Amino acid sequence: MSNYKNFLSSLEASLRSANRNPQDIELIAVSKKKSAKDIQKVINEGHLSFGENQIQEIESKWPDLKKLNPSIKLHFIGSIQSRKVEQIHKHCEVIHSIDRKKIVQKFAELETSDKIKRKYFIQINTGNELQKSGVLFNEADEFILDCKSNYNLNIIGLMCLPPIDEDPRNHFSKLADLAKKFNLNCLSMGMSGDYQVALECGATHIRIGTRIFGERS
Repeated sequence: MSNYKNFLSSLEASLRSANRNPQDIELIAVSKKKSAKDIQKVINEGHLSFGENQIQEIESKWPDLKKLNPSIKLHFIGSIQSRKVEQIHKHCEVIHSIDRKKIVQKFAELETSDKIKRKYFIQINTGNELQKSGVLFNEADEFILDCKSNYNLNIIGLMCLPPIDEDPRNHFSKLADLAKKFNLNCLSMGMSGDYQVALECGATHIRIGTRIFGERS
């Protein structure tokens, strides 16, 4: 059995344990540093939702993959440099990591000029870690309100990456409470090591790499 099928079995058990409806969860296969050949194998098994964090990788692999597989949905899950916004908007249907006003403005301008609508998550830095991307937690209310009120972007939810040395449950719960406060229905949280906890805390989008593709070289 493939890694992908093995993971689907584990996911089904986790969903039952967390009393979650599989229809409410989007599994994002994180394909960074994986070849088009490796990705195509997972597509051939029926998977259509993928995540990448580097625009250079997206440009080198995904135009051809999308031509072969037009139903693919590509998620951008990395930190966003302002000079890369245009390419991210061009290639990715869902963007998980908006966290600065300058970035929001650029996406809003592109949507107006290109007439292409995307879906967005706001990345929240729940641990207020200085080295990490994301809106600082104590500034999150103001940022979310600004995005929802002043820009015509389809902001569907919030995303976080908990500190690696802390219990992720506390951070997932904080994110879920914040999303509820602003009537945002989607939560992008949980990776290969903590997705079960994320599901228990209300995740709607889980980002899984190594459990599907194996270790990265």
